[in-house]
Amino acid sequence: MKAIGFKKHLKIDDPESLIDFEMKKPTAKGHDLLVKVNAVSVNPVDIGVRKGGHSVLKTPKAIGWDACGVVEEVGSKVSLFKPGDRIFYAGSFIRSGSDSEYQLVDERIVGHAPETLKDNEAAAMPLTSLTAYEALFEQMDLTWNQENNQHKTILIINGAGGVGSVATQLAHLAGLTVIATASRPDSIKWTQDHGADYVVNHREDLVKQVRKLGFKYVDYILELKDLDGHWKEMCELIKPEGHIVSITENHRPINLRLLTKKKAHFSWEWIYTKSYYQTDDMITQHDILDKIAQMLDSGKLRCTMTKSLTPLNATNLRKAHKLVESGHMTGKVVVSDWENN
Repeated sequence: MKAIGFKKHLKIDDPESLIDFEMKKPTAKGHDLLVKVNAVSVNPVDIGVRKGGHSVLKTPKAIGWDACGVVEEVGSKVSLFKPGDRIFYAGSFIRSGSDSEYQLVDERIVGHAPETLKDNEAAAMPLTSLTAYEALFEQMDLTWNQENNQHKTILIINGAGGVGSVATQLAHLAGLTVIATASRPDSIKWTQDHGADYVVNHREDLVKQVRKLGFKYVDYILELKDLDGHWKEMCELIKPEGHIVSITENHRPINLRLLTKKKAHFSWEWIYTKSYYQTDDMITQHDILDKIAQMLDSGKLRCTMTKSLTPLNATNLRKAHKLVESGHMTGKVVVSDWENN
């Protein structure tokens, strides 16, 4: 089967940074679905894995953590899907990626694809939706009770990115007052269109800007870009007994003592924890994705795809990586439809 991947950790302008290659088509066993992949989207995690390392691999590695496709074959323990079902998912961090013609994925982290979205649109949504949903409703322990949330405020740092574009919508739907960050005219408008009540600039002093809006503290902070750069600001802005959640890694030690007097909470969100450790609650990702699909089909949630490339080959995947790597991407970029032989 066709696949796209790398053997060397190279800059994206190098033609060998992502290459077309052939690999053996796998067989479904246990809880696995064998999926015919039709569309994939690119996330910052793809960039990090492709660039991060110095060794030369003996065989190419296929990455990719967002896909929409059709179930071709099911393992003996599968109960949630059948061949022919159209699905979407973000996959696992410890298995071969979605940048391949066929892929094995555990049914417990897969959702039924939204019926009203095309394959490329559906492929834009799994990773960002799972991340935003888990951060808000599992880590922060928010509920869908709008009346309970109407006096609560959340600050979302990097509101125009992939996760931010979904998180602003979900937080708004849950009834919170949403303050999101964006710095360019197009990203400011995008963020406002996707549920932000207020927009502040993450390139300027966040404390001054948020307080100028009339909020001394915020109940929740979702940090999606530059944990190190915003740490002190977040510790100052978080409400006593509030909750900060981060999806990005720190590059230097963060001082948790700054949260001591406020008795504030800090936690990480990584959507691959459940599949990586095969946790007992792994099937919650199936439930979340089905819920996200229903919200997309009902129009409550908007698809965040802003760029679509075709066909699905190494050349277009390199273009997609370059867009994400630029750091100026609003929404999501997708590559779809495999090249005919």
